[in-house]
Order: sequence, then structure tokens, then C-alpha cells
Amino acid sequence: MAELNYNHLRYFWAVAHDGNLSRTAARLNVSQSALSVQIAKLEDRLGHALFERRGRQLHLTEAGRIALDHADAIFAAGDDLLGTLRQSGQVRRAVRIGALATLSRNFQIAFVAPLLGRGDVEIVLRSGSAAELLRGLQSQNLDVVLTNDAPASDALTPYIVHKLAEQHVGVVGTPALLGERRGLADLLAALPVILPTAPSSVRSGFDAFADRLGIRPQIAAEVDDMAMMRLLAGQGVALAVLPPIVVRDELAAGTLREADELPGIVETFHAVTARRRFPNPLVRTLIESATGMLPG
Repeated sequence: MAELNYNHLRYFWAVAHDGNLSRTAARLNVSQSALSVQIAKLEDRLGHALFERRGRQLHLTEAGRIALDHADAIFAAGDDLLGTLRQSGQVRRAVRIGALATLSRNFQIAFVAPLLGRGDVEIVLRSGSAAELLRGLQSQNLDVVLTNDAPASDALTPYIVHKLAEQHVGVVGTPALLGERRGLADLLAALPVILPTAPSSVRSGFDAFADRLGIRPQIAAEVDDMAMMRLLAGQGVALAVLPPIVVRDELAAGTLREADELPGIVETFHAVTARRRFPNPLVRTLIESATGMLPG
């Protein structure tokens, strides 16, 4: 079997990072046609197209993204070899994780924890809206998306939704604010609350629960960011409706206290991947480690 031509690979690597054939050709002082021939030979050797053209821009195919990850590792290893023979450096592999901007930071940290501190892994963590992250997943700029709102999957958007964990939602507040009050009905009737914005399963569940109790809560704030809810809860001016993992550190320190669980209301955490011929194996490691990592 013929060996891989690393000269072809280096040309591909350069074009993949530039995203523009003419710019790479000018930078490397070669003709565009010569550069195209080199990449075509690599594609023929690998048996897969590495680029697709959209207008004037080149975009990596799924096989191209895999090839680029390996090329990055190969040429990084070459740089390490040239720079030192003490083997002080390590070739690093990337995993690209997208997380809903409003998702609990504590949950995100718990998800990536199995890879933290590994010298051979680079974690790229991006946040954004659900639409932005799913586009990144489809374009292969992301390997996995973390969300609490599972997307629909169909033949055109073949997502795989992995349910990682489910946690109850509670009412939390500072010890001074809670005082000696007991019972959710009394708390919600007497004190203002900080709620997640609609639409969300937690918000709709809370609204239904309050309606069953015959209570119209005084809403102090409606917030779409769990980190902001955490900060506002710590101010001690209102109760907050959220999963305990969001304020895990404050609960442990005693600066916040969970008054009670909201019956039947849960937050579900998902990891979303796309169907690929060449999935990033680090994602499987993370999903297997994270499944059921939070108490219900």
C-alpha cells in the first residue's frame, strides 16, 4: 500500500487554515493549479473529498475536518522534534464543545472534567444561542453541543441527542431571606422570585405549579442566564427558581439554602452530536463519563 505523501498533506494543511486557494498559492509562491493538483492527489490517496466550494470560499468536508485535525497533530509533532529532543512537549488533540450561553457553568465544568489536565487534549469551549451552536455542529466546527433544550431530529438534521442527567428544580434563597418560613406556598406568597424567561420547561412548570396553588408570585426578575440568576440570588432580595447545580458552591458554603424542591419540575441536560462517519472519539469519552453524573 502506498504511503501518505506529506508534501501533499502540508499543502492541504495550508489551504485548510487559509480557506482560500489563491491566498495560499501566493503565500507559498506556487500556482493555484499546482496547489489544486497536490490536494487532488491527497484526496485520491485518502479516498475522500476534503473541500467543498461555496461561492469563492473553500469549506472542509467531514473528512477534511478529520484530516486537518491529524495534520495539525502531525506538524505540531514535527515542530516539537525540531525544537527539542527532551520530549517535553506533547501532541495535543482538540475537542470542540459548544454550550448554550444560558447553561449552568457548573454543569459545563463537570462535563469537561474528565479531560481537564490531560496534556494531550486541547478543549475548545464556545457559547452561543441554540441556532448558532447547531449550525456549528452541522458545519463540523463543533463536535458536541451541550443544552437543556433538545432539538428535534429529522432526515435533514440528523442530530443524536444524548440525555446526560436530570436534576430537580428548587427554590433557593439566602438564610436571612428565608428566615423561619416553611412551605412553598407561604414562601411564594410572601417573597419575590427570580425566574427563568419563557419559553422554558422550568418556567412553564413553575407557572403551572403556582397556578395550582392559587398564587400570583411577585416577580423580581426574569433572567435567561443561569450565571446571572446565581448572582442575583446571592444578593438576598428574592428567591430563585433553578437547579441546585447552578448554585452548588453557595449551597455548600451556606450562603444560599434550598428551601424546597418544586414537585415534578426537572432540568434535563443533553449532549447533542451529529451523525458522522468519523466522530471525534474524545466526545464518546465525555458522554460516557457524563451520563447520569448528576443526581436526579
